[in-house]
Amino acid sequence: MEIINRLESEVRGYVRSFPKVFTHAKANKMTTEDGAEYLDFFSGAGALNYGHNDEVMKKALLDYIESDGVTHGLDMATDAKQQFLATFEDVIMKPRNMEYKIQFPGPTGTNAVEAALKIARKVKKRDRVLFFTNAYHGMTLGALAVTGNASKRGGAGVNMPGATPIPYSGYFGEGRDTADDLDMMLSNSSSGLEKPAAIILETVQGEGGINVADFDWLKKIEALCRKHDMLLIVDDIQAGVGRTGPFFSFEPAGISPDIITVSKSLSGYGLPLAITMIKPEYDIWAPGEHNGTFRGNNHAFITAMAALNEYWRDDKLEKSVLRMSDRIQERLNGILSANPAFKAEVRGRGFFIGIDCEQAELADEIAAECFKNHLICETAGPDDNVIKVMPPLISPDADIEAGLDILETAIKTVLDKHGLLNNAA
Repeated sequence: MEIINRLESEVRGYVRSFPKVFTHAKANKMTTEDGAEYLDFFSGAGALNYGHNDEVMKKALLDYIESDGVTHGLDMATDAKQQFLATFEDVIMKPRNMEYKIQFPGPTGTNAVEAALKIARKVKKRDRVLFFTNAYHGMTLGALAVTGNASKRGGAGVNMPGATPIPYSGYFGEGRDTADDLDMMLSNSSSGLEKPAAIILETVQGEGGINVADFDWLKKIEALCRKHDMLLIVDDIQAGVGRTGPFFSFEPAGISPDIITVSKSLSGYGLPLAITMIKPEYDIWAPGEHNGTFRGNNHAFITAMAALNEYWRDDKLEKSVLRMSDRIQERLNGILSANPAFKAEVRGRGFFIGIDCEQAELADEIAAECFKNHLICETAGPDDNVIKVMPPLISPDADIEAGLDILETAIKTVLDKHGLLNNAA
């Protein structure tokens, strides 16, 4: 750690939360240089939904490298790209009756968001984009402009115009529909809200604290986009690729976004790969109008194709995630019920679950205690008040139970330290 602490920028983050040198990783476990093994409830912040070093993907990648397959090709045609596109269409798009053009905007999720925002503005010839409270869409300036977190926005160092925050689903609690509020503002010419080009949203806000949008609310937002001539952008970078169960997190809501951003676990192997999916009528880019040196990662195409073939030609993985999701929520709610002085709430979908702590500082203490006991998990939310439970989707039931045991012990340890254990007063 000495060289990292000495040479790496002060901006480093996760190495502070997990201060160990990791040397190996397999499936849902990581190993440090001293041989200690850690259960992974972090999944590379959602980039490792299939776990570490999947054998099928690893073999496909090694075979491709051994054959001297093209590594770097900008947006030239390669057989790897052709095969990925054909597989994505066959396995994901056709069964869902989806018709989209696929843009490779660059290697990361924020690149996909930047492309989505640019094409929406180009199509509608308006600059305003609406985003939601507690949203997180990336760290480049365009994506940061539609991100809610004050500390992240503060890192920009400049004003970020062209974006307006609006309340997310349930932002004011029960009994108030924020979609109706938005409709009133858009319908009233004196509301002061300039007509936007698009709305961008996450169906489950990850970094914002595992805030889950109601399906009826999502349908209303889609209807508002049609009514008021706006495009609907769904950022499925963290919530997608099976994290909530289905491949796309918005599938259960029955909505059809105009633009979809996908990244993180799309490559399946942790390799950088991002796509912006655009309904064909809105794909009005001029050739080369949005480009980049690394907008096509052939190694990632190979592993992504292997992942799609391995996990998405049937619904076994989706059903497994939904089944075990119920168990995770049952156990977490049981922990809260047994400790009524611990004011917290369990929420989420699939393997995208959080414990929202009323006393925000408890979340980081509990996550740190988990790491001491060889479980990796992180916190999120406006005050790092939510403990995220995000195991790889392929985690065996027994390992999930073992991780929950560690989490339960950590919660009890921290509660006891603060005089809150089993305290119903």
